[in-house]
Amino acid sequence: MTHKTIRPEAWLPAKGCANGFLTEDGALRNGRQAGRDANMDFEADSFAARVRQALKDIADIARAAGGAVTDIARLTWFVTEGIDRLAHQGGAGAACRTVPGRHFPAMSVAIAGLAEVAARVRSESTAHLS
Repeated sequence: MTHKTIRPEAWLPAKGCANGFLTEDGALRNGRQAGRDANMDFEADSFAARVRQALKDIADIARAAGGAVTDIARLTWFVTEGIDRLAHQGGAGAACRTVPGRHFPAMSVAIAGLAEVAARVRSESTAHLS
């Protein structure tokens, strides 16, 4: 079985893992999207802005693999604090409606300690490309 590492063209290479991973059967998986820009910098500190950037990154990975945002079937969010998430839920919800549009994949949120202390949110997703 052949697998392909996916990295949007303008992005710096990921360190220690792949930005996206496409399997022969069309499953696209990505992780560690934490709201960084293409240069791996955090442009914004707000939770909602990081969610928006992470969603843009997930969409960019899907497009780089030859898919679309509508191919995303599952999103899992890892947040550092439930209070942080609830305080900014409106902005994060707006990002979820804006970036993928009217496409709503299965979604879960977990409160977790993140390996990268500066990250307030991390996401992983699965898409199925035909």
